[in-house]
Amino acid sequence: MSQPSRSNRGHRERNGDHRDSSHGDRRSPGDRSSSRAPYLPREGNAPPKPRHVREVPRVEHHESKCSHICSRRGIVLIVSVLTNSLVLICLIASQMVTSGMSAMGGMGGFDINSNFNMEGTEMQKARDLDIQYSQMRAPGIYGGIPFTLTLGVLSLLFAVAGNKPPHLMSRKLLYGALVFQAVGAVAVVVAVGLYLHFIISVNSTDVCKQRERLYARSGYTWMNCNVSGGDAAVALFALITAILYAAGTALTFQTIRGVRRYLEEGKRREAEKQKARADSNTSPLRAETIFV
Repeated sequence: MSQPSRSNRGHRERNGDHRDSSHGDRRSPGDRSSSRAPYLPREGNAPPKPRHVREVPRVEHHESKCSHICSRRGIVLIVSVLTNSLVLICLIASQMVTSGMSAMGGMGGFDINSNFNMEGTEMQKARDLDIQYSQMRAPGIYGGIPFTLTLGVLSLLFAVAGNKPPHLMSRKLLYGALVFQAVGAVAVVVAVGLYLHFIISVNSTDVCKQRERLYARSGYTWMNCNVSGGDAAVALFALITAILYAAGTALTFQTIRGVRRYLEEGKRREAEKQKARADSNTSPLRAETIFV
């Protein structure tokens, strides 16, 4: 009876020893991983993204031409086009108002005799004086219209040409806009001074004095030899144009400086990239350590 129990005990001991040895050989995952390099999954073996996760679409921002035309420089040029148009309108209106009985006399105008209460020789004399006075004022309008049109057209061309970012524009175009606005500001101020001097000199002639007395006898006291409201409006809008050109000169100068700094910064970064690339090519290759 004792033999079977001993044999069973021996079998159990042997089985127990075998279990202990098998359990001893098994190690925890942490112990195994401590002697190996950490496992890093490759990009190709990366787990797929869940289906319920939606990717946010990328929105590309496209700059319109208006974003560059409507910059500060562009707005100044566009407003200067409008002020030049107002100067042109006031020039023509002033000439028509001061022409008297024959509006635009001496320039192929039209007759407005029915607006004046004059008859006989008085009417003929007023007509002759109006024609002489209009011819004396003609150099002012003949010179003012081409000058104003030239400034307005050039301002519009420079405004339309600025439909690109400043660093992509031609340097000649930027310098041309700078010179144009600087010269335009000075030229407009000089032109206003010459125009007012010319108008005052014409109004101080005997023709204007006789014309003033003739109209005053008929009750038209507004037809005098003072500077008219139209001439004052011409000078006012022209001075506003000069101020706009001066502001545009300052803005264009700042833009040129900004473009120059931008290009210099780009060159410096490109030089640093080339230097870093050259250093990486000349430096010895480092051997990668692989843990097993």
